Amino acid sequence: PDAHPRHPQTPGILETRGSLDLAEIMGDFSSFYDGSDSNDTFLDYEAAPCHNHFCPLFQRVAPPFLAATCAAAALGTGALLVALAKRPQAWRWPQSRALVAQLALGTALFAALLPPLAAGVGRGWHLGTGPCRLTHLLWHWSLFAQALLVASGSCGTAWARWDPRSRRLAVALWAVALLLATPAALVSGVAAGSSCVRRSVDILAPAYLLHLALCLCLLLLLPAGLLLAALAVPRLRASWAAGAGLSWLFLGLWVPYGAGLAGEFLLQARLLEPTCGSFERFDFALGLSEGLGVLHCGLGPLALLLAWRC
Repeated sequence: PDAHPRHPQTPGILETRGSLDLAEIMGDFSSFYDGSDSNDTFLDYEAAPCHNHFCPLFQRVAPPFLAATCAAAALGTGALLVALAKRPQAWRWPQSRALVAQLALGTALFAALLPPLAAGVGRGWHLGTGPCRLTHLLWHWSLFAQALLVASGSCGTAWARWDPRSRRLAVALWAVALLLATPAALVSGVAAGSSCVRRSVDILAPAYLLHLALCLCLLLLLPAGLLLAALAVPRLRASWAAGAGLSWLFLGLWVPYGAGLAGEFLLQARLLEPTCGSFERFDFALGLSEGLGVLHCGLGPLALLLAWRC
């Protein structure tokens, strides 16, 4: 799990019940986990043993899962690019060629990061802080760019043609996504010399609060706003009927993870009462939600191909 800078990599049993530190019993249940054998035991408020069963399971399951997802993403993205090249005239709004090509680019960027992450989970991260932060930057850049692309494609016909207007929009969206991803690089880091973690700063650090707010806006509020707009505006509902709804698969897969980040903050900031049971359940909930989001790079291209065929 995520290692807070003030704490050792593998803390032992906490002796004093009154000094229970939330940062020690609640780790970073993201895709960047500690590579050590973590089966830590902590004391709950009721003095009952609190075992972290998720991290050992994650260390066994994550590397093959990430490798299989990367392979599926490579096949799906390759098939999508072939379809774009062979029949460019068949891609029209709302699944226009310009939009689909950029979504494929975002998926390819995301999938390219999975092999080093799988190796880091299985063998430990030994590339240093700079590559770790660069990985987080690219990871979130691809996520945010795809979210903005899906939103822009759902709300207008800007991608109907690849003209100077759409090219300027593309440059602006990718630049904004890179800017929004910058806090993710600032708050990440290497813990204990062998673990590239999503958060190496305090939960209330300004940089992390900014990063959390951006994630919640793009992964929770943006999908909710688009859904309400589609229900209220007939033109948007028509685009759904034409196949645009399948591109929303990306947003739908990441919504649970956005909710998990909000729950993580509430628990670590002590805005919710922490208990042994709540942490054990939250481990699995947040881990599964991020795994669901990672699946977008394999399922997204297939959904776009299905929309094209239909």
